[in-house]
Amino acid sequence: MKRRDFIATIGIVPVFVAFNAHARPRSVGFIKFGSADAYVPFVAAFKNGLRETGYVEGPDVIIDYKWVKNDGDAGRAALSEFVRGGVQVIFAAGSGEALAARAATPTIPIVFYSAGDPVAMGLVQSLNRPGANVTGISRLSHALGAKRLELVQQLVPGAKAIALLVRPDNPSAAIEIEDHVAAAKARGLHAPIFEARDAAEIGRAFDAATEGRVDALVVAGSPLFTAQRGDITKLAAQHAIPTIYPERDYVEAGGLMSYGASFADSWRQAGTYVGRILKGEKPGNLPVLQPTAFELVIRSRTATILGLQIPQNLLATADLVIE
Repeated sequence: MKRRDFIATIGIVPVFVAFNAHARPRSVGFIKFGSADAYVPFVAAFKNGLRETGYVEGPDVIIDYKWVKNDGDAGRAALSEFVRGGVQVIFAAGSGEALAARAATPTIPIVFYSAGDPVAMGLVQSLNRPGANVTGISRLSHALGAKRLELVQQLVPGAKAIALLVRPDNPSAAIEIEDHVAAAKARGLHAPIFEARDAAEIGRAFDAATEGRVDALVVAGSPLFTAQRGDITKLAAQHAIPTIYPERDYVEAGGLMSYGASFADSWRQAGTYVGRILKGEKPGNLPVLQPTAFELVIRSRTATILGLQIPQNLLATADLVIE
């Protein structure tokens, strides 16, 4: 290399480094119906997923968090801000949020988290080839309702009435109710349905379950219920109702038993998808991810307080028994 070419090259390097050091961070819009306080560990998991793809909040990516009430106008206003602000990806952290985001923009990539069936809800064309600008994580929580009923019946073998607590305005509510009633009928059980749209209605549902002499309860998947998991597990204890939950976070909060995929890991997966899209991948080409393994978690102390003897077969198959 000639001396003058070498000097010229040296002169270019600082400019290149300076340009990259001041590169503009990418932008992500984050929308969730609910309170931020209840989702701290899941937001951390989402950011861990982003970090796995090379994006750290602050220097690499700016996340615009919108925590809004489950209100149509508030949600639409938040999404309009994302569209006007030109965010590069939207993370819709729930089924309702995903449907609202899908209606708000046909072009900005959307990554969703959903407990329901995204095909049935009209979010994607298929799980393998979502198409358009939407993909995400589907826990298909409603499909596990029959298994949860089976598990709680093993723990409460004399049960005659096993109820379902469901949020009726969830997109998957009708399917969850249908599956629960069918599974209960096949086992010769009565299957009361209790609906709750907010914290006050959750309390009234437990009162009604006690008055109706319900033997056990299955809690359906719902972002509202996840946010209220501490209060729900306390109500189950106060009313002495053996209850099975869709996620282990309830058991960690004091609940009896859960069966489902990891809620936090689903949010981590969503973070990795957001990162991959920021790197240039198309959402329509990324298959909707589903859990491949499910965990049974039991809290033995709660069982003892309720006067329940955990069968050996449940103890043997449990992925985690919390003392």
